[in-house]
Amino acid sequence: MYPVDLPAAEDTDLTSAAEQYISSLESRPHNNKWFELPQASKVAITANNIRHLQLFEDDQPGCAVAALHSPDDPTQVVALYLYDKWWSVDDILRTSNKSRSGLLLVQSIVERVILFLLSQVVERSAQEKVQFSLHPRTESCKLLWRDGQAVGFYTVKHKGSLCDSWSSRCYLLSVLDTMLVRSSWRRRGLGLQMLEDFCSWFSTEEFLGVSSPLSPSMVSVCRRFLQQHEEHRERLYEVEAPGGWTQRRNVWLNIQLGHYLHGSSEQQIFMIQAKERAPQGCSPAAHTYDLDSVPPARPPQSLNTKQARKFKLPLGTKSHREKREAEDTHKEAKRARRT
Repeated sequence: MYPVDLPAAEDTDLTSAAEQYISSLESRPHNNKWFELPQASKVAITANNIRHLQLFEDDQPGCAVAALHSPDDPTQVVALYLYDKWWSVDDILRTSNKSRSGLLLVQSIVERVILFLLSQVVERSAQEKVQFSLHPRTESCKLLWRDGQAVGFYTVKHKGSLCDSWSSRCYLLSVLDTMLVRSSWRRRGLGLQMLEDFCSWFSTEEFLGVSSPLSPSMVSVCRRFLQQHEEHRERLYEVEAPGGWTQRRNVWLNIQLGHYLHGSSEQQIFMIQAKERAPQGCSPAAHTYDLDSVPPARPPQSLNTKQARKFKLPLGTKSHREKREAEDTHKEAKRARRT
């Protein structure tokens, strides 16, 4: 059995177990043990090779696990101390329960550990920064299980939930916040599967969001999804928190207008590499990391008249000020044509 299959533990149990184990190592510094790695190498289990990893964002009280790392690279996690023993990262991501398959809601603390490993450790090379910020303890998440292992996840900000811990603003619609598919499982339609699941999960909500800015890979996933599901074209929006109408951009309309092709290469690289939270607000940044979509076909540069008529924005999307500006622009254009 693997950690996720064992009886549920409390997060305080993980923290206290890590503290007790490290204290015991410090009391016997010359009685080293070794952890065997799959590549026939081994790492000494010493206090110098162990550090605490904080699991959650702004966590009070803190929840941390003991992590064993390579002596040459403190960022390379090779094992975690769970249930009174060391487990390799690969084993923590596995399950022996055959019913654990597909997208399942994260509920146990060990599943939170798996989410942490996927977002902070597994897809990170020695030269790369972490892909995502730490996720809050209470954030809703789903893990994607295939062939007895966790291969991806996505997280959600629920409508009505607080945007952050320092303001009173709440999300005005449910938002798909972060998404990842492990590199060895990409280009199999799993990103599309997670987006479909998200839209089905909140089937009663009139509008749904995807955190801004969209990475190129997420744009491609959204394009494929909306090509197959026309009923969601007026429902899915790229949003900045908390998601008022001035902070929403319809995804399908912007795909048709080609707006997602005009960002600089530097900006696109940034969007792939990290999800960074804005310091003055609560808007999370890009959230996908090279998912599984095929290279996107180039959309038309603009909508023709027929397409523009077909796409109807929801009522109330323009303020009176915007309408007046549009009318003034139209009058100026007419005067210019007269002259």
